[in-house]
Amino acid sequence: MFIQTETTPNPSTIKFLPGQTVLESGTVEFSAPDQSGPSPLAQRLFSLQGVKRILVAGEYIAVSKAEDTDWNVLKPMVLGVLMDHFSTGAPVLDPAYAPHEGLDKPDNGNEDDEISLQIRELIETRVRPMVAMDGGDIVFESFQGGIVTLQMRGACSGCPSATMTLKSGIEKMLRHYIPEVTEVRAAGENDWA
Repeated sequence: MFIQTETTPNPSTIKFLPGQTVLESGTVEFSAPDQSGPSPLAQRLFSLQGVKRILVAGEYIAVSKAEDTDWNVLKPMVLGVLMDHFSTGAPVLDPAYAPHEGLDKPDNGNEDDEISLQIRELIETRVRPMVAMDGGDIVFESFQGGIVTLQMRGACSGCPSATMTLKSGIEKMLRHYIPEVTEVRAAGENDWA
């Protein structure tokens, strides 16, 4: 088995492409070892010292490292775990786990209004495919008072260029198509400098 790797705009994240389908639909992110229960693969990757975050997607696995970890040391270990895992035929996710249920549509207690549906459509068709090429994912969380809140996953989470992507790319596009949008923020961010 040959696993390709690609760098991402986030120097802490590398995209690993095993040459086969990893996840049938959606994405699943594990940001801590205690969240990796439904994924035997994520459990194995978190056993490596220095693995900080894992994003499992259709054709790749994006692995983010801790700041004090060197890719020259970690990358061969990740490749070894991936080759071993895929060669055994073990599942990436527990078959009883449904990754697409609720992950791409956070429950904010409200049904989506027409504007939120338009925002979701633009994120799905124009934004997610582009950030997936860089090993990341962006998911709509909410729209309130003109402010769109998005979850940053995989390589997008903690990426030095994430603010520019949000402000110069996504916000500009959403404001162009949907005049009600006044600002775009990452979930957990109150303010942008």
